[in-house]
Amino acid sequence: MIENKPFYKRGWFITLVVVGVVLIGMIGGFIKSSNSMSTSEQGVEEQLAQVQTVLQRRADLIPNLMNAVKGQQKQEKQVYGDISKARTEYYNSKSKYNNANNSSDKVNALSGQDRALNVMVGSIREAYPKLESNSNMQTLMVQLEGSENRISVERNRYNKTAREYNNKLVKFPGSLVASITNHKKANYFQADESAQKAPSVNF
Repeated sequence: MIENKPFYKRGWFITLVVVGVVLIGMIGGFIKSSNSMSTSEQGVEEQLAQVQTVLQRRADLIPNLMNAVKGQQKQEKQVYGDISKARTEYYNSKSKYNNANNSSDKVNALSGQDRALNVMVGSIREAYPKLESNSNMQTLMVQLEGSENRISVERNRYNKTAREYNNKLVKFPGSLVASITNHKKANYFQADESAQKAPSVNF
């Protein structure tokens, strides 16, 4: 006599349940990994914006720096021309940053802003070498130094945030999830001397 096993005891049913549990676990893990990447990506964007903020702070000091040296007239025309070009590059880079769709383009744009700011400060430094006794200049030097420290700190924080995000993209199964969800690695700020060197303002 053939024994009729209950439905839930049949081998194929148990197999189906196991497969279903595995699939649910995989889907849940995929969603969790994807959400984690998206959250980390937002952290990268937020830190990029913070780098932009501290660069803007340094840019806002430039008009004050110009006012501090207005008493020197001989080379102003050439200096203002150089500064005008640098300012144009700065705002063009800022516009590129605002319109960029990925971290790579934003990092490049921020580096362009940094280069332009260095040109502006450098032009003033070369044109007005004898302002050591100017108290306004001394104050601005301290503020510029503070800005450089802030920029360095925020760049380091960005690189750390970007590294944590990138680690999620290169480790399995994150690498598989990233390829499916089109998450891309974030670029780092590199030690490019022309872009990253702090401007010297030792008048």
